[in-house]
Amino acid sequence: MSTSTSTRPTTPKNKWFKLAWILSGAIVALLAVVLVAKGLRDLPAVQSFLADYPGESELPHGAPAGFPAWLSWQHFLNSLLILLIVRSGWQVRTTIRPPAYWTRNNTGLIRTKNRPTKMSLHLWFHLSLDALWVLNGVVFFILLVATGQWMRIVPTSWDVFPNALSAALQYASLDWPTENGWVNYNSLQVLTYFATVFIAAPLAIITGLRMSPAWPKEAAKLNKAYPIEAARAIHVPVMIYFVAFIIVHVTLVMATGALRNLNHMYGGRDDHSWVGFWIFAASLVVMAAAWIAARPLLLRPVASLTGSVTR
Repeated sequence: MSTSTSTRPTTPKNKWFKLAWILSGAIVALLAVVLVAKGLRDLPAVQSFLADYPGESELPHGAPAGFPAWLSWQHFLNSLLILLIVRSGWQVRTTIRPPAYWTRNNTGLIRTKNRPTKMSLHLWFHLSLDALWVLNGVVFFILLVATGQWMRIVPTSWDVFPNALSAALQYASLDWPTENGWVNYNSLQVLTYFATVFIAAPLAIITGLRMSPAWPKEAAKLNKAYPIEAARAIHVPVMIYFVAFIIVHVTLVMATGALRNLNHMYGGRDDHSWVGFWIFAASLVVMAAAWIAARPLLLRPVASLTGSVTR
C-alpha cells in the first residue's frame, strides 16, 4: 500500500498572513517585556541596584570627549558599505539566474597559475564592497587607537556588566538612561559597540574570506580544520546581527533625542541645531542613489575594467 503527500504551495496571501502573525507576536512580546521591566523597577531591591549602578561606567583618565570629523566620515562610509554588502550578499544567496558573470583577467599585476574563477556579477560586487569595507575598517582601527577613541568603546572595568544590565532595564521600561554620548556612552552601548567592532566585524571578514574564491582550495589540511560549512553557519547569523544592530541603533538614535544624536554622529557638535539632521538627510540621499545605481546595467562596465563580463 502506498501513500502520497502533497504540499500546498505558498501563496502571497499566506506569506502576508504569516508575516502578520509574526509582527503581532513581536508586538505582544515587546509589551510583555515593558510590563515586566516596569514591575521590576517598583521592587526596592531593584531600585537599590539602579542607584548603585546607574548604567554608566567611568572612563579611563585621558579619554577624549566628542566626535572628531574623521569619525563622522567613517560612520557614513561604513553605513553605506554595510547597506550594499547586505543587499548584494542576499542577492548572492537568493538569485537563481545571475544577470551576468565576471572572470578576472589573468594578466597585469595579478597573475596566478590556476585558471581564474568565474563568479556571478552579484558575487563580484559583494566581494568588491567587502574589500572597500575592510580597507575602511583598517583606517578606522588606526585612527581609533591613534586618537584614544578606543577608550570609549572598550570596557576597562568589571562594573560595565551590572551597569549594562541597569541600562537594559531602563530601556526596557521605556524610562531611558541618561544620554550623554558626547562624553560617555552608557555601558550597554559600550558592550554593543565593542561586540560589533571587535567580534562581529572580524567574524564577517574571516568567514567571508573562507567562502570567497580567493581561499586556497588545494590546502587540504587547512580546509579540513576550517570547513566552508562552518564559515557559512557563522556568516549568515553575523549578517542578521548587523541588520538587527542597525534597526535598534537607528530606532534609539531617533527616540532618545534625534537632533542632538545626529549632531554627535554627523555634525561633530553637541547641541540641538539642525546641522547634523541635514547632513544625515544628505547621506540618506547618497545611499538611496547608490542602492538604485547598483544594478547590472551600471555594474557591468565597472566590472569589465578588471575582468571579462559575460552572460
